[in-house]
Amino acid sequence: MAPALLAAIDLTNPTTPSNGLSPQSLAFVGHVYSRVTPDTVDLALTHLQSSVGLYSSYLGVATLPIDDIVSLLDAGAAKVFVTRKQLFELEALHISQDRIVLALPGNTREENIEALAGTQVDVYSHHVEDIELVEAWLKEYGTDRPDVFVSFASPKIDDALQISRLAAIPVIPAQQLTVDPKSEPGHLSVATLLMANATSDRPDGLFSTIVTDERGVALGLVYSSAESVAESLRTGRGVYQSRKRGLWYKGESSGDVQELVSVSLDCDNDCLRFVVRQKGRGFCHLATPTCFGNYNGLSKLQKTLQSRQASAPPGSYTGRLFSDPQLLRAKILEEATELCDATSKKDIAFEAADLFFFALTKCVAAGVSLEDVERNLDAKSIKVKRRKGDAKPAFTSQAVPANGETEVKNLNKPVKEASEIPKSKQDPAGIRDGRIAMKRYITSQEAPETIKSALQRPSQRSSEQIIGICRPIIDAVKARGDAALLEYTHKFEKATSLTLPVLKAPFPPSLMQLPAQTIQAIDISFENIRKFHAAQKEDKPLVVETMPGVVCSRFSRPIERVGLYVPGGTAVLPSSALMLGVPAMVAGCRKIVLATPPRANGSITPEVVYAAHKVGAEAIVLAGGAQAIAAMAYGTESVSKVDKILGPGNQFVTAAKMIVSNDTNAGVSIDMPAGPSEVLVVADSTANPAFVASDLLSQAEHGVDSQVILIAVGLNETELAAIEDELHKQASALPRVDIVRGAIEHSITLVVDTIAEGLRLSNQYAPEHLILQVKDAEGVVGLVENAGSVFIGPWTPESVGDYSAGVNHSLPTFGYAKQYSGVNLGSYIKHITSSNLTKEGLQNVGGAVMELARVEELEAHRRAVSIRLGVA
Repeated sequence: MAPALLAAIDLTNPTTPSNGLSPQSLAFVGHVYSRVTPDTVDLALTHLQSSVGLYSSYLGVATLPIDDIVSLLDAGAAKVFVTRKQLFELEALHISQDRIVLALPGNTREENIEALAGTQVDVYSHHVEDIELVEAWLKEYGTDRPDVFVSFASPKIDDALQISRLAAIPVIPAQQLTVDPKSEPGHLSVATLLMANATSDRPDGLFSTIVTDERGVALGLVYSSAESVAESLRTGRGVYQSRKRGLWYKGESSGDVQELVSVSLDCDNDCLRFVVRQKGRGFCHLATPTCFGNYNGLSKLQKTLQSRQASAPPGSYTGRLFSDPQLLRAKILEEATELCDATSKKDIAFEAADLFFFALTKCVAAGVSLEDVERNLDAKSIKVKRRKGDAKPAFTSQAVPANGETEVKNLNKPVKEASEIPKSKQDPAGIRDGRIAMKRYITSQEAPETIKSALQRPSQRSSEQIIGICRPIIDAVKARGDAALLEYTHKFEKATSLTLPVLKAPFPPSLMQLPAQTIQAIDISFENIRKFHAAQKEDKPLVVETMPGVVCSRFSRPIERVGLYVPGGTAVLPSSALMLGVPAMVAGCRKIVLATPPRANGSITPEVVYAAHKVGAEAIVLAGGAQAIAAMAYGTESVSKVDKILGPGNQFVTAAKMIVSNDTNAGVSIDMPAGPSEVLVVADSTANPAFVASDLLSQAEHGVDSQVILIAVGLNETELAAIEDELHKQASALPRVDIVRGAIEHSITLVVDTIAEGLRLSNQYAPEHLILQVKDAEGVVGLVENAGSVFIGPWTPESVGDYSAGVNHSLPTFGYAKQYSGVNLGSYIKHITSSNLTKEGLQNVGGAVMELARVEELEAHRRAVSIRLGVA
């Protein structure tokens, strides 16, 4: 049904001024109109969320990109008012034409009739001054047409009524409307506009009125007049016209009053529908919910449950469900399973009824009504963004029916799962023949598929599981800001004493109390990292004269706002704060925000605070995981929004970075999809076994999801045993031996014959860290195609790259070294190009430009050149 009118509101003040309609009155009208600009998109999305079930929102979006328009439609906008260009783009996306209104480009009769030609969508004429002109083209347009919306330069009641009588919908600013014309005679009466086209075939001129609850259940039949409708809108109550007593304020004597929800006309404009919330005993004078008897079905169940919640009889099973959430949870899971296993119509209906009972009990216990549920169903039914629709992996593994007859495929199982931390010395993780050892493969004795499988990274969960866990966290932080950020920090970091999610600069000296040797180590590392990244600066812009008079240039500018994720978890990593912060400082980023998980007492390790101070960070976000990434991507009350997020992390951090980088509303990029640490060591007979083992273990101690690879080139059994002995001896002495064992469980040794084969496998694996402990290591570097960072020779342990040499340790993992570089100065810089042509230059290149524009049929492009050159 088309609305009788639209109340136009300003999104920056959606509550409307005191002399206009209240939000509740807008709900009575049922429809509102708002203009949305790029600056108010977020306001519009918030407004849509807050108005679900109150009224339909119609949005003017002429200045918005298509992605924003689709987001608004997906969030629940009833219709969007668009330009013809936007109309074509939305149609290409298969957006329903019922959701689109074409804003007419002009106000002349000819412009409008031409614009309407071939159009099947609703149309909108904006800011009309000449009402007679609109009347003329409306009459010519006819009545068998889509809806027409009209707003006015100077709204007057007569003009709005005339437009309404021509079956068009007036759009009136809310502050110029009123539900109380006697108190506000200068405003336009909502009741008058609502009833403009109402007709009655009764001798007394009254209108048949069906009264329903919010679920659409008919409560009874009454009669209305223009006066009773106006009074109902004014009071917000069910007010009708009694054929005997005049105005009838429902429930005035009995107490069974009605709260007005909305008023509308039917398709023939001869019957009114009042939607109300009935209070007291019910609508009927016989004290039943409806004049047709009691509720039944779900409505009856809801009433019963609400009664039981208020006063359950002693020993009531339903009362017990309300008082025992675990019992209720168990029953919901039980009944859902039984419904899944049911096969006959009778059994499916029986089990579905049980599930509805327990699900509705859960809703009533939480104060959620059937009306709330149905509003959510309605909101979901108009979403335009398509989801894949697969079940979460946690449930797909349970999807085999109890009878076991149906095979479930594509359970998204990871190829190789990362081990957990061993629970005891008897736990076999990482243990082979009683020793800590990696599995060994001799490549000449194995099929290529076996080696390829052995080189696959471990995964704790499938990507779908991780994204499924991260997305609601990101959505919560996006919607609720600091409050959600703190909730997740309390939950995941156990820092329940934390009350503020951000530590702002300048950081108190008391938080940076460190031993002198630690400060010296950080200062040395800081300076080496600064020198190496400062050397990457471009001395001057690139300027090239591509042909006489045509000068092209490229110049760099720092990214303004960067967010740096510093992992916490099982290790303290101030080095990451330096590796990410120093190049940001060197690049000249104006705003540097760090995020790192706090300790359980809510504090941060002083080493990280000192590093943040050294690089000039404006704040430290006291959070980790997906919640920290979301806070920096979208911003909160306390966390500044950033333009790019950099830094390593676990699978959840990586997934969160990928999610926000793919969200156009976030407007944030990332450095790379970084994951758990990994190292690949290539060693030949010249390598020191102790050195090799120490390099492998330096990455294995990062976490149980880390992976280390040894490629042994031409080593015999004695040489291999020497490395394995060192690995066991050194690992057993480490304080994080249990974590090392978890990583060693899925780490391998590949024995190859030649250095060429070894580097081929290394390039296939594309390691984060590549260590060359081979003869003529510098010469072997020429064979390296894929690696995050290379460590050359026996005196270059990977540790120096992690801390103090000067190279960056934030590197691509999971094989992404095939596509990505590690963090460097360029990670914090964007390049801008420019062109500068003289007249001679345009004459030289213009012919080529015009010809290509002609070939591509872009005539305006061609003319931009031809006009300047004075050619046809």
